[in-house]
Amino acid sequence: MSAGRRAPVVAASGAGTNSTAMIIELVRRGEIPEMTLLAAMPEQPHTRRLIPVFRQWMDDHGVPNEIVEYQARFFKHWPPYTSLLDACLTNGTLPSIAFGRHSCSARHKISPQDKWVKAWPPAQHAWANGRKVVRLIGYDCSSRDNQRYAHREGHVSDLYEYRYPLREWGFTREDCERIIADAGLPSFCKSSCFFYTAMQISEVRALPREELRLIVLLEARAAPRLRTVEGLWRKSTKKRPGSMTAFIRAEGLLDPDEIDEIIATAPPDLLAFQRAAAAVPIEQRDHISTWIERFNAGRACVSLSINNPDDLSRAA
Repeated sequence: MSAGRRAPVVAASGAGTNSTAMIIELVRRGEIPEMTLLAAMPEQPHTRRLIPVFRQWMDDHGVPNEIVEYQARFFKHWPPYTSLLDACLTNGTLPSIAFGRHSCSARHKISPQDKWVKAWPPAQHAWANGRKVVRLIGYDCSSRDNQRYAHREGHVSDLYEYRYPLREWGFTREDCERIIADAGLPSFCKSSCFFYTAMQISEVRALPREELRLIVLLEARAAPRLRTVEGLWRKSTKKRPGSMTAFIRAEGLLDPDEIDEIIATAPPDLLAFQRAAAAVPIEQRDHISTWIERFNAGRACVSLSINNPDDLSRAA
């Protein structure tokens, strides 16, 4: 049925197991949503690898899909920035979840999807005719999602009607994993930023060195303003410190000299980059991603010199 004859349907994809299974099952049932939106986030490496795989699957099965990204509007004297990583480095802070708040998801996931839908003609037509847009959310029937659903149950919006297909079908996490496997797709794990406060010890151990360095940078940049938390993990427990940097150091995931150098030199260099940006008109400022790319490239060279000095001399 076309979007003009019914309320348009938009699926929210989080690039994890549940939303992926939801979309696959919708396709199997012949209920393809008019649009599937995926918010760009600094995901863990396994999720970044799977996003293009599943987008290709959606393309092959006639599922319209778009990636949306938060766009800051007022940069003041800062370089332009977009992602959650950009925002934290720009403002010298940690994600709000590290302080017990939950505004990251609202700003960087929900907000860009809302903005996209508001400019979408089928949604505009529906609202103009007194109908709502149907938004599909991938909560399943497992205990964790039961809690998440309980927080949203009864939520009323003037613009959206919320549906939870996995719950309507009685699907559990195990059902979602089976659906993905039956579709011939690789396993989709939990989707989260690589510096998410709920990251498990094993997940941090598995991160590539580039992400580990960025974690050290994030905590170093935010350190002068931290009063109530130790770092991205908030508080120390019996199993790990509150600072991911301290864990990375204790586990030997990065060379201690490299960690010390990042802490000592990277934040001042970023501040110098910001001061330079403040001196030029906004349209002439480099995006903060250019500084991050430079940081990553420089750290890769430093790491090579620390671990394989002979290789570095040959490369030169």
